[in-house]
This record gives sequence, C-alpha cells and structure tokens, in this order.
Amino acid sequence: MSSKGLPSMSPLAGKDRAVVQLLLDAGTCPRCVLRFCSVGSQLLYRHPLQDLMKDLQEFLKNSQEKEDTVCLDVADPPCKRLRLEHKEEGAAELNHNGAIPQLPSAGNTALQSSAGRVCNVCLGILQEFCEPDFVKKVCQKVNSADYQFTSFVFSVSLPPQLSVRESLFEVSVVFAHPETDEECHFLATACPDCFKPAKNKQSVFTRMAVIKALERIKEEDFLKYFPCPPSSPKNLCDALDIQCNNGAVFVAGRYNKYSRNLPQTPWIIDGERKLESSVEELISEHLMAEFKADSFNFSSSGREDVDVRTLGNGRPFAMELVNPRRIHFTAEEMKRLQQAINDSSDKIQVRDLQLVTREAIGRMKEGEEEKTKTYSALIWTDRAIQREDIAFLDDIKELRLEQKTPLRVLHRRPLAVRCRLIHSMRCEYIDQHHFRLRLRSQAGTYIKEFVHGDFGRTKPNIGSLLNRTADILELDVESVDVDWPPTLGD
Repeated sequence: MSSKGLPSMSPLAGKDRAVVQLLLDAGTCPRCVLRFCSVGSQLLYRHPLQDLMKDLQEFLKNSQEKEDTVCLDVADPPCKRLRLEHKEEGAAELNHNGAIPQLPSAGNTALQSSAGRVCNVCLGILQEFCEPDFVKKVCQKVNSADYQFTSFVFSVSLPPQLSVRESLFEVSVVFAHPETDEECHFLATACPDCFKPAKNKQSVFTRMAVIKALERIKEEDFLKYFPCPPSSPKNLCDALDIQCNNGAVFVAGRYNKYSRNLPQTPWIIDGERKLESSVEELISEHLMAEFKADSFNFSSSGREDVDVRTLGNGRPFAMELVNPRRIHFTAEEMKRLQQAINDSSDKIQVRDLQLVTREAIGRMKEGEEEKTKTYSALIWTDRAIQREDIAFLDDIKELRLEQKTPLRVLHRRPLAVRCRLIHSMRCEYIDQHHFRLRLRSQAGTYIKEFVHGDFGRTKPNIGSLLNRTADILELDVESVDVDWPPTLGD
C-alpha cells in the first residue's frame, strides 16, 4: 500500500512500515530510511529533508495494518549493520515465528525521535550536506577554481577515506567525523591481519582495510563491540575540504639541443645547482603556464650528455602535466605554444608539439634496445694519421662491443657488461691528428667510451682498432630513429 504523502513512484508498501518505524526511532534520517528500503528514485531524495520526514510520518499513518502483527520476510540473514532485534530504547522484539508485534500508532513519535538528531547511519552527510546551501558552496568552489572540463565525477570521502574516480575531472568532498573515529578500532583486535602499518599511510584504518575486516568478522563477535542499530552521535560530520582534480594531460614532441653547456634535466648535486637551466625546464615553463598544471613529469627517448648536441629531427620527448586547469587546445594554439618555446631560447628548439594519450607514450619506450641512433664524433689521435690509416673503418659492419659500465656513471648505475652493436661507420679525414667519425649504433651504446676505450673497459674501441691513443673532442646526435610522435605539417 503506497503512502499518500510520498510520490506515487515510491516503492514503499505496507511491509516497509516496520523498518521505517524502527529506523526513525533509532535516529536514522529520512534519506537513509529510503536507502534501506531500496528506494532508487533520485527525484525523491531531492525533496527537502523536512518534507521527507513529514511524508514518512504520513506513510506510517496510512499504512497502519488492521492485523495485530506485521510479518517481515526474513529469508535472508539480517545485515550486521541493521538488525531488527530487541533494544532497550523501545525497538520491538521478534517472536518465535519471526514476526514483530504491532507497533504503536506513529503519531508524532517517529518525527520527534529523528528531528534535530544527527543521523546514526550517515552521520549527517545526507541531512545537512544534500541541502541547497551546501550544494551552492560546492558550485562556488568549482567555479572559482577556474578549471576547464566537459564532465566530472563527484567524489565523497568518508571516514575512513573513500576514493572514487570515474571521470578525468573530479570534485571531491572530504568528510570527517572525529566523534566516531574510534568506533572501528575494535576491528584491529578481531582481525589484526587486515590492519598493517605502511610508511605512506597516516592511519591503518583505511576504507579498504575496514571493509576487509567487516567481511571476515563473525556476526557474534561484531555484536559484542558495536550496537545495532548504532546510536546517534551528537555532532554532524565535518566537511573538511572541497577539492578539484583533473586527469593528467600528455604533450609530446621532439627537441633539438644546440648548446654544449646544457643538461637534459636540472643538474643539482647535494642541493647545489651546477647549471642555470636544462632542456626540461626550458620546455616545461611554457607548458606549465599554459596548462596551469600543479606539476609535471618529463621523459624522453634516451638522453644526451650535457656537452652533446642533438641535431637533425631531434629527440622524442613527452611530458605529463599533473592536475591541469586547462585541457582543451586547438592545433593552432599548440603551434603558437611551440613557437613561444622556440622564441624564448637559442639553446633548444621543439617541433611536432601535440597532445597525445597516456597509451601513445608507450610507443616511445617500445623496443628501447632495438632502436638505432646516428652520431657524429670529432676524434683526436696522439700519433699522426693519414687517410689510408682510417679508411678500413668504413668497411666494418655490425661490430660487436662489450662495454662495462663507464667509470663516469658507475656512481649511479650498477656494474654490468653490456653487449652493443656498431652497425656502420664512415670516416672524414681532417688533418694528421683529427678526423670525423659518423656511426650508426644500437641505442644504449656509450659512444665516448667506444672512442677512448675507458681504460680498457670497452672492447674493441677506436684506439685499439687504430693502435694508438684516441679521444673524443665533440659529439653530436644526428638522429634518433624512433617513428614517434607523428610528424606535423607546417
């Protein structure tokens, strides 16, 4: 039998009366009452709280049965969070047939029981924080944050924390309820394996840990520590914060480096900056400003030393922009951004700047060791050379090297022997002590060590092949043979 007060779409019927009465007597708010009665209509939950309370009271009046008892279906075991059992506060007692004796006429009893009390189920979240005033507060926060987005997920964090993320843009409300913080502590005694300390967690009582413990604990053990239904707290939940967060945006391109005094990433040792800038910083400062991001992560297809130039089509790179306010850029806007980067410095240039997906970045790292790179090295020899002394290098193909971790990087990389290939070489004689060597090698080859030998740690090397001391004066990367990101037209 439907209530006259509630909309006709409400599924509440006579069989729900006992549950509604019990919950209201226990201090449960109207919206939680509807949830426990499996009411799925969103329209119903949008009604003002006071109207819902009046409607439920009217429902109790109109659904009064003529019979002396109301039978409840108890085929399924009762939930440990809501048990229709005898309570001193006046909840009805189940008889041996599983029926509840007739409840007294509702009158104003239910309204008086729940009015002005903090809900014992939602701790006030569905009372105060679903009303128009709080919704306006959330909207004001989102509007003032100045984000661009086409959709969002509204995430609510309950104690212990709830994290929901189903859309790139997330509006998160963080709730806390200090008064009941210790209510789940008994679970640590009953299920200690569920609560293991972690360095990056402020509390072991995380949402997932509590859920796991509730799934494991026996019904009788649970009831020893926690009343059912739970008592009403004195205070509402606190809305600690309203946070906005956007999914990361990924930008890719290629960069050329023309300076021999510029590292790829900031060069800081023991907190002291060695050089004033880096490739990463020259690019990121413009992207961060345009996308209005909180932070970024830079990656590339390999890296060059501080004194090595990167020429040709450049080196592929990608940048993850974390929590950007701006995410929508046209192709023309990306071109202007690329031009702004190029106009800001003569040390680097970028090309093919574009938005990409997270998955696309994986192509930059695919088959890392199978890729090839082309270099140009200016080489010096201690003893005089003639053209014919170096001509044989042009005929060497697929030269196999064994390279121990270079001494210059041994402090940050493990000692190992790596096998690498020099696919081809071509020499250009300059004078008796200098020649230029152009070579195509397997990615990951230490070119400087291939020239001077690194005290015999790279075998063979140019010095051993020429039977004299050789060293490298200049090195340029002429191509990084990666077909990514896609080339863009002018």
